[in-house]
Amino acid sequence: MSPSLTLVLLVGVLVACGVTLILERSLSRILVGFVLLGNAVNILLLLVSGPAGAPPIVGLSDDEMADPLPQAMALTAIVITLGTTAFGLALAYRAWQLRGTDDVQDDVEDDLIRRRAERDEVSSTFEEAAPGAVPDEEGADQ
Repeated sequence: MSPSLTLVLLVGVLVACGVTLILERSLSRILVGFVLLGNAVNILLLLVSGPAGAPPIVGLSDDEMADPLPQAMALTAIVITLGTTAFGLALAYRAWQLRGTDDVQDDVEDDLIRRRAERDEVSSTFEEAAPGAVPDEEGADQ
């Protein structure tokens, strides 16, 4: 039995929508993105597990048994998605309590590093001559 094209397209759409939402600035959209991505992983595990078979209990039947590994991986993915969702809900609720919005703010230190990189400026904490640096022909360290 080959995988259904509809399910393959569904996995692709869910992954695309989930990644797009994760890249947003709102914590609630990021949370929905993680949920979509978790559901896409579960459907993908269903697809790759192959055709349905007998329960994976030795001696129960003579038919071909189903592979228990995708079932265990799907259960693990469900638990991880649940934990991520609970943590994201707690973050969004706390951000709403503190600021009245769930938008993710820019990090001040990250902005400073980006501006220094644009000006090609060396940080004050960077060592001028790194230990073990090899000088070039002009005597400057590499």
